[in-house]
Parts: sequence; C-alpha cells; structure tokens
Amino acid sequence: MKLSALSLAIALLAGPAVAATLDEALVSLKDAVAKKDPALVKKLVAETYPQATQAIAEPAPKDDDEKTAWTNRVEFAKSVQEYSEYALYAVAVQSQPATQVDLFSTLEQQSPKSKYMDQAYGPYLVALNQTGASAKVLPIAEKGLANFPENEDLLLVLADSALAKNPDRALALANRLTAAFNKHSKPESMAAADWERKKSAGLGHGYWIAGVVSGAKGQWVNCDKDLRAALPLIQGNAAMAGPALFFLGMANYQLGKMTLSKAKVLEAAKFSEQSAAISSAYTEQARHNALVMKDEASKMR
Repeated sequence: MKLSALSLAIALLAGPAVAATLDEALVSLKDAVAKKDPALVKKLVAETYPQATQAIAEPAPKDDDEKTAWTNRVEFAKSVQEYSEYALYAVAVQSQPATQVDLFSTLEQQSPKSKYMDQAYGPYLVALNQTGASAKVLPIAEKGLANFPENEDLLLVLADSALAKNPDRALALANRLTAAFNKHSKPESMAAADWERKKSAGLGHGYWIAGVVSGAKGQWVNCDKDLRAALPLIQGNAAMAGPALFFLGMANYQLGKMTLSKAKVLEAAKFSEQSAAISSAYTEQARHNALVMKDEASKMR
C-alpha cells in the first residue's frame, strides 16, 4: 500500500505532537508488517488507530494561516488509519487460521466498513470453519452483508444456507450473487487465473440455485435461462448436475407444450435422460419423465 507523501512533511507541520507520534507509530507498524508479526501488529494498531481517529476529529482552526497545516495533519492521520486496516489484513492472510480469525475479528470490530474487510470475508469465513467456529459463519456473514451488499463470498454463503429453509431469499441472494460477479472485475490482489476459477464457481453456484428454485416454483422461463447458464459451469459436479438436468427437463417440457414445440419436448426428454443417468434424489422421476416426454413428442407434429 502506498502512503501519502505527507509523511515526509511531518517535521514541517509546526505543532501538534500527535503528528510526530503518528509518524513514529507508522514506522513501527510497517516494520511489524514486514516481519509478519501478528501479535505486534495487533498491539500497534490498537495504539495507533485511536490516535489517528483523534487527529482526524481535530476541529479546523479559525486562522486561515493554520488551516493548511491542519489539513495536512488530518490527511496524514487518515493515511495512518488506512494503513492500520491494511496491516491487520495483510498479516492475517499470511497467518494460520486461528490467527486469521483473531486479526480479521479485530479489523471487523475496529473498521467494519473498511475496504480491507470487504476483501477479508472470504478467508475469514473459511478460517472460522477451520477453527471449529462454524456456528459463527452465518451471523458474521449477515452482519457483513449489511456493509457490503455486493460481496460475492457473503452472498454465496448466505444463498446456499437459505436454499433449504427460505427458497425465496435464496433466489434473491443468488440473483444478487450472479449480478455481482458479472459486474465486478478482478481484484488487484488476486491472480487472473484464481479470479477466473472463483468467478466460474460462483456464477455456476448462483445460476444453479436460482434455476432450481425457479423450477420448484414452476417459473419455467427463468428456470431454463438460469440452468442453461449454470450447466457448463457445474460440469463434473454430479450433486448439482442431477437436479439441474431434471429441472431443465421439466422446464423445456412445459415450455414445449405451451409453444407446441416438438423440438423442445424432445430436448426435455434428453435432459431428463441425462439426469436419470446420475445418481440423485431425482433419478427415478427423471427416468419416468423421459418416457412420458418421448411419448408426448411422438404425438406432436
């Protein structure tokens, strides 16, 4: 992270000792980050962040001649504050799960709307599961989503959780998830290949949830659209492919009957046969559906 050149001008600020103190604290904090020392980083942030907050809250002087120095002090304090947030995030992502949870939790409490917290939620939720704190995942995700409504990691966890108990909410969250992935570009901190893998997996999951829920609700157009989008992204995942192909069969059968399209009914039979070939809760029904659909198609022109 690049800091403002204001740090070079601290000696010229003529006055508040807090500026010099922050300058020293920043040097110490950067050194702790370089050493990847989580305990020291946490300690220094706890000391530095309140000082920076106090400096930012310093009222503007009435004298115009003092305003430039005051503005510089405030801007520098904001830089230190942001670096404090970065320090917690940067050391956390290089640490063991228990330390990650500790540092991310500290960042969350200190700066819940920090841009680094937005980036932290993915590894944070994983670390919670790894440390046996899975019961905290959903409450933390709900809290985080209030501050970051387009965060893909939070949307995915919450949509997946809602699928069994609240399909309507799962559908809404899944639609937000796919919209977020289609809107966002690769984060600077992530390699292009990693982003593409994450995006493909997230989109596949989002389209799948939306399509399955729409199918269960009899919303055939949306079901067909979303599951066709999901299908190439969930290849190799039998647990998702079985239901997806089943509902694609149902959707295209219903749409084929509505439009008197023999081709669609035959495609529905094909999807149903593919679903029947996968062991799932839908296997037997898909096999029966395929026979009915073929019989229906044989009677159509």
